[in-house]
Amino acid sequence: MTFCIDTETDITALPEDLKGILERVVNTVLDMEGCPYEAQVNLLITDDEGIREINREQRGIDAATDVLSFPAFEYDSPADFSLLEAEDALYAFDPDSGELLLGDIVINADRAILQADSFGHTIYREIAFLIAHSVLHLIGYDHMEESEEKVMFEKQEKALSSLGIKREV
Repeated sequence: MTFCIDTETDITALPEDLKGILERVVNTVLDMEGCPYEAQVNLLITDDEGIREINREQRGIDAATDVLSFPAFEYDSPADFSLLEAEDALYAFDPDSGELLLGDIVINADRAILQADSFGHTIYREIAFLIAHSVLHLIGYDHMEESEEKVMFEKQEKALSSLGIKREV
């Protein structure tokens, strides 16, 4: 697995082990979903203004949010990795490492800290939750419908529970 982490904020309340959280959560979600490939994920930690700008530029929404996910490609159905077996799917893999290019995750540190406090759990748990949520988006899950939201929520909680990451402080 290859992870690239960039930080555009100097918020000190963030966990020091961001790479470890990213690695554990990504691996857990991908294993749960039966991903047969090693993968690459890019993570950007920013603030309210940074994510608002990205949201405005990329999605036409002029508002801050907690997390954004930008999949490298679209799946026919969530976690259907079989489409990557096609010869023309080479674009989905890094030519040097052979790893599956999952995409980019952008986390708003300001919002993550507020949400952790609001929900009564640690910032570690909140960051892990946002990563799990984003990885599911990167492999084709969505929550536009209530039934989809339920599936995503159950998968997020299952991944975090398997890592011993609870909502409680």
